[in-house]
Amino acid sequence: MGSNESFRRLRSRTYCGGESPILHIFLNALGATCASGVTYLRNVLPHLSGQTGVHTTIAVNRKFRDELAGLGDFSFCNFDVPAGVARRFWFEQTALPGFIRTSAADVLISAGNFAVRNSPIPQILLSGNSLYTSEDFRRDLRCRREYRLLLDHKIKSFFAKQSIHWSDATIAPSRVFADELWRWTGKEVCHIYHGFDPNVFFADDRPLPPHVQQKFDSARDSLRLLFVSHYNYYRNFETLIRAIPILRARLGKKVRLFLTCHLRTQDNPGSFRADRAAALVRQLGIEKEIVELGAIPYSSLHHVYKACDLYVSPAYAESFAHPLVEAMACGLPVVASDLPVHREICGPAAIYFQRFSPEELCQRIMRVVESGDLRQELSRNARVRSLDFLWAWHVDQLLLVASEFVQAPATMPHIRASHRPAVPETQMLAHHKSL
Repeated sequence: MGSNESFRRLRSRTYCGGESPILHIFLNALGATCASGVTYLRNVLPHLSGQTGVHTTIAVNRKFRDELAGLGDFSFCNFDVPAGVARRFWFEQTALPGFIRTSAADVLISAGNFAVRNSPIPQILLSGNSLYTSEDFRRDLRCRREYRLLLDHKIKSFFAKQSIHWSDATIAPSRVFADELWRWTGKEVCHIYHGFDPNVFFADDRPLPPHVQQKFDSARDSLRLLFVSHYNYYRNFETLIRAIPILRARLGKKVRLFLTCHLRTQDNPGSFRADRAAALVRQLGIEKEIVELGAIPYSSLHHVYKACDLYVSPAYAESFAHPLVEAMACGLPVVASDLPVHREICGPAAIYFQRFSPEELCQRIMRVVESGDLRQELSRNARVRSLDFLWAWHVDQLLLVASEFVQAPATMPHIRASHRPAVPETQMLAHHKSL
């Protein structure tokens, strides 16, 4: 079944009494505790709710329940989940199967990189954490002497790898990452792109708060670069920071790098320490060039993108990168590190640099700044490329995979390569690989 026709046929079936849903999904979203996980739910749940004949039962962190309840008609599991990844994982392995069984759901979708080992129903794992396969991340932790974090990472990597074997199907958000997971585990992984909803992203017309807008107004005579991320190691802030004084010396005009975080450890999620990056800013004497906006609400982000000239992503590990799609939808030229996944997502909407080279990053930025034709071409390609990512399409493909288990569970122990959903592709990728 390689098209949505199988799902349409499944939805057309009738049950005795006509009241039962055609497809009942149990969505384990207990791992959605940070921005990316919650953003995924905010975008996916309305499309799930809008599907005729589909009902979803959700296990989610209690603090997000009220917010998510307004996105559609769902059933929520009522229980308190222990704090911490280890305790939550143990809860998922011991207590969650009972809730799944009681729900009478058809398919379990585990959305937090970790699967339930003994799921009582077919299980689809959504795996999107590229750190578990990243040698650059492990090397970075060793260089920073983050040995406790490295040990924690190794333990999580082990269970993430096991989870792919425990699941009946694993879905990655990009082809590159799916292939990486296949090489890591030896098990077939399919890919379904994450999406983008311009109607949601651009809906809020309210201006930025005055204290944020003032920071952009004061940089009108500057080259305004943007990087959207909270601070962590794998987004490679230090390479970007090191490029700024080089760019300042060569450009002949002011430079401002806008960050949607503060370079203070206590202001960022996770166990990543931002002190080293803050010290680097002081050491290089670029305090004026680095503008720390802090966290910006998702509804206001489009104002931030549109206030800048270029989007820059120096990340050395990534599985999809939502901010790249958001930047492209706003028509921003993109300068991104040379990750295969960046090339897959951006194609001809970006030019690329060696991910640990501040010098090459500066050269790529200068190239865009000095060529009006290139800026216009990148901007035009960006808007076109962003149209290839739709949350409605993502949900349709996800339900297609789930429906195959309901139609023929005995013949679907794994999702074969021939069942990978067709993905819209921009055909101009090769043209800009050398840029």
